[in-house]
Amino acid sequence: MVRLGEKSSKMSKVEISYYSDVLCVWAYVAERRLEELAKEFGDRIAIVPRFCSVFPDAWGKIDTSWGSRGGFAGYNRHLREIAERFPHIVVHEEVWLTARPRTSASAHMFLKAVALIEREAQRDGAEPLPYLDRLSTEAAWETRLAFFASAKDISEWTVHREIAERIGLDYAVVEDKIRSSEAVAQLAADYDLSQKNGVEGSPTFLMNDGRQKLFGNVGYRLLEANVQELLRRPAANEASWC
Repeated sequence: MVRLGEKSSKMSKVEISYYSDVLCVWAYVAERRLEELAKEFGDRIAIVPRFCSVFPDAWGKIDTSWGSRGGFAGYNRHLREIAERFPHIVVHEEVWLTARPRTSASAHMFLKAVALIEREAQRDGAEPLPYLDRLSTEAAWETRLAFFASAKDISEWTVHREIAERIGLDYAVVEDKIRSSEAVAQLAADYDLSQKNGVEGSPTFLMNDGRQKLFGNVGYRLLEANVQELLRRPAANEASWC
């Protein structure tokens, strides 16, 4: 019990729901900012990665958005121009040219399977691992690298198998989660939440039960300021002296 004038030794964490699409270059750029948040704030924040559907039909999207601007070749140039502005990312010169993923959904389902395996490996009631220590975080980063840095088709199951092997995960266990529909159920839940929370695109950061929403190419200082504000703010259920 906490008496008046005392502070609870266990402060509530700031939850950051992070919605992204693995084929989105801006989410690829934003990974560095998530990493910095995790390093700066440690166990004072809880990062909850979720997926939104920006490239459900990637070929159709590029045809609609870039058909009059060079199609896949035009989009390739656009991504390489973005990479020149952000030296911490690598974009392969053949991205979207030699390998053209049909959808981001299959990669999202693979990553949901990894997250399920990771969750089941934890003891009941145990706190989730820190964001940077999670196998699911490593898998998501390797998936983005496979596409943007290596120009691989991350909608292909063979690429998922390569990634699983790289991070030391038995792909047969991943397949079990996909065949049982557990992974697709988790993915569908993410997509549903993204719509309910008004997520407009990738990446989107939601804080304060969705009341604070930051979308797109958001700078680190803005993310940091929002987290610091929430850490300073008294919890809604604390007594007020007014």
